[in-house]
Amino acid sequence: MKKWMYIICSVFLLTACSGGGNTSEQKEGLKKVTVVLDWTPNTNHTGLYVAKEKGYFEDQGLDVDIILPGEAGADQLVASGKAEFGVGYQESVTQARVQDVPLVSIAAVIQHNTSGFASPKDKGITTPKDFEGKSYGGWGSPLEKAVMTSIMKQENADVEKVDFVNMGDTDFFTAVKRDVDFAWIYYGWTGIEAELRGEDLNMMYVKDYSEKLDYYTPVLTTNEKMIEKDPETVKSFLSASSKGYQFAIDNPEEAGGILLEAAPDLDKELVMKSQEWLAPKYKDDAYRWGEQKLEVWENYASWMYENDLLDKELDSKKAFTNEFLPK
Repeated sequence: MKKWMYIICSVFLLTACSGGGNTSEQKEGLKKVTVVLDWTPNTNHTGLYVAKEKGYFEDQGLDVDIILPGEAGADQLVASGKAEFGVGYQESVTQARVQDVPLVSIAAVIQHNTSGFASPKDKGITTPKDFEGKSYGGWGSPLEKAVMTSIMKQENADVEKVDFVNMGDTDFFTAVKRDVDFAWIYYGWTGIEAELRGEDLNMMYVKDYSEKLDYYTPVLTTNEKMIEKDPETVKSFLSASSKGYQFAIDNPEEAGGILLEAAPDLDKELVMKSQEWLAPKYKDDAYRWGEQKLEVWENYASWMYENDLLDKELDSKKAFTNEFLPK
């Protein structure tokens, strides 16, 4: 969403997010667990806030705190057992698994990759070939150049002719007016914001250039120890989360209102428009919300390995599970 992908999340202090609920005493008879967001609250997270507000977590015997990521980030907090659940990404789980970090994806929040390279229409960037001679604003990860290289090769274009600029925490709209020509965004947030601003974008979704780039982003995560020691809590958490996301699918306007109550600093118009856009994409063509396919994990891991982004091949079957999703 509105982030320079998963790297930037580390700048936030570990704290209860606005409206995330009472974080003091555990509610009587309920098991207290924590879910760490990947970023500030947005419509990727709506199902979690719905599950909390509607009492779905309580119905499953859980008292859930929804918090912002700490300096270490959600993945590290979850992998180390300092938080039971988190919001992550297939790309970061893949990188963690090949380094023997015990992180496991337990549900896909959105079925298909909604990210891609965006630019104002007046920049004239309509194909990957047009990246040549332009400035790209990113966060300095090898992943960016690898993705760009792979799609530019399809048009015999040269990635070395792209000027890479580290944007830091500059927002997309400021950056493309000041420093860069294009950047990598999630359309469901930044693209929708552009629509509301009346700013026309050219958008190239990375999944349209390779099925291997149609990976799950974001996902819900836990760690291997949690799965081994307390599978019932994992099952309960996903049962409530699934119900929350299904509610957001069926009732995007009400779900957007629940997110706004939890995070009142968000722009109402943006939340509502984003919620409407995302509602059919949470589940999309899967037969149930959260479902993950082995081929998606294998495809993306093989792409990362082929592009020297992994030190070794991934055992994809250990990186994710559908075991705890409601039947």
